[in-house]
Amino acid sequence: MMKKSLYRFLLVAISSTLLHASQEVVVDLSEQKAYALEDGSIVFEGRISSGMRGHETPEGEFTILQKKRHHVSNLWPKPKGGAVMPYMLRLNNDGIAMHLGAVPNRPASHGCIRLSNGFAQKMFAWARVGTTVVVEGDAGLYGKTSDDVYADEYAVIDIHE
Repeated sequence: MMKKSLYRFLLVAISSTLLHASQEVVVDLSEQKAYALEDGSIVFEGRISSGMRGHETPEGEFTILQKKRHHVSNLWPKPKGGAVMPYMLRLNNDGIAMHLGAVPNRPASHGCIRLSNGFAQKMFAWARVGTTVVVEGDAGLYGKTSDDVYADEYAVIDIHE
């Protein structure tokens, strides 16, 4: 009997692992966009609003620690909190999360990654606790043209001289 139950446990563990594709979320602060990836391919993407100057969204690799459909901030607005943060995906224990919020086409949050309506619900349904979230880029570059960003970093060289 012991062997059968151990065998069943192993079968369930292996099959549930095989059923899930590798998931990752990449947040590009320079583009103010987030991408949901499965096995390295983008499955959907959407607009975001990251932290404004003085409240920048931290860069790095995070793991979704908690999912909460109805969440109320205990930090913002200060001092007592109370901001509604639906479809919350917690990234750390310092108040940074991805959640439904206003996405005014620029960095505007207090450090969180706001997701647009529709995109937040889709991300919440798709992502699992344990999904990796990579936050990269420079929100200060959002909206700049390539000439603004690279003007001093390259030059055109005429190879026919």
